Amino acid sequence: MELDVSMDNDSLSITISNPFHLDVDSIMEKIEVFVASKGLKLNGMDIKGLLPKMVRGIAGCEGGCPANALELVDSGFKNFDLAYIEGGILTAKGALENGKVLHLKIFPDF
Repeated sequence: MELDVSMDNDSLSITISNPFHLDVDSIMEKIEVFVASKGLKLNGMDIKGLLPKMVRGIAGCEGGCPANALELVDSGFKNFDLAYIEGGILTAKGALENGKVLHLKIFPDF
């Protein structure tokens, strides 16, 4: 499973080797460093709470469209704009300071 974090024209790819034992703290550290490299902060964005839900939404989706992903998109999560893309891709975008937008995409392991 891959997590792509992007802002403007820059991106960071993070491999999630075991979605059932997600190391959220390690992933958060990478995201915070990426955002800080742009001179920004997450300012309370609950990515730490969102990531496990996104991973659960697409983990094991090889058999078809995962109900958890669609349920997450339908119910939403805080101030994130969520979308499910055909093929098992789950996306989220959230606003940072100065009008910047942080995009998160999780790609399933096929």
